[in-house]
Amino acid sequence: MAEPDPTRTPKMRADKVSVFYDGKQALKDVSINIHDDRVTAFIGPSGCGKSTFLRCLNRMNDTIPSAKVTGDIELDGQNINSDAVDVVQLRARVGMVFQKPNPFPKSIYDNVAYGPRIHGLANTKADIDAIVEKSLRRAGLWEEAKDRLQESGTALSGGQQQRLCIARAIAVDPEVILMDEPCSALDPIATAKIEELIHELRGRYAIAIVTHNMQQAARVSQRTAFFHLGELVEYGKTSEIFTNPREVRTQDYITGRYG
Repeated sequence: MAEPDPTRTPKMRADKVSVFYDGKQALKDVSINIHDDRVTAFIGPSGCGKSTFLRCLNRMNDTIPSAKVTGDIELDGQNINSDAVDVVQLRARVGMVFQKPNPFPKSIYDNVAYGPRIHGLANTKADIDAIVEKSLRRAGLWEEAKDRLQESGTALSGGQQQRLCIARAIAVDPEVILMDEPCSALDPIATAKIEELIHELRGRYAIAIVTHNMQQAARVSQRTAFFHLGELVEYGKTSEIFTNPREVRTQDYITGRYG
């Protein structure tokens, strides 16, 4: 794949982002660019700050009273932490898929239709029907769910629920999709389907994924960021991070010396 123009503005840009919980620093001066034509993976041992950083990108840390975020994060050049930014709108543009599938206790149809309804993206039932079908198709779930749209989303299998959550995230037409260990609760077959889906969604959305599975990062991403003890140790092309890392800590993690 051709390298993007280096002068092009990244979709999201983080500059010297630090996070504190109750005054204790959890993330130190992280700077990273996320582009819209590739998947960026965040890897590192548990508790290293990768999910904390991901949550900064759509202001999920706002929901934690003791959290304080410093530094700049821009989406299309606009500071997302500015008072002028509506958090609800931001989270429509920067969708999130969590570790455990969390469908709403509603029908499959209503899970996907919920966002477009509250954001006023559809005027008629036919519009909503079209968005639901398109989103479920993009999430690779339409064939399995089309005859069950009025059944509860929680009646689906774990892997199907996670694809439903991805359909729900893309129904509001986001620009960025954040995935926080989206396969950690899934079996290998469901995991393979989600990975295939990530490949299909790439290029349509900027995607950032936190994973503790290094093979998964190698399979799905074009850029990899390695976090350790709240620091971004190394960031570069996935192929280079896994075959020729510049930092000893990265090498040690990838070869399994700690994790």
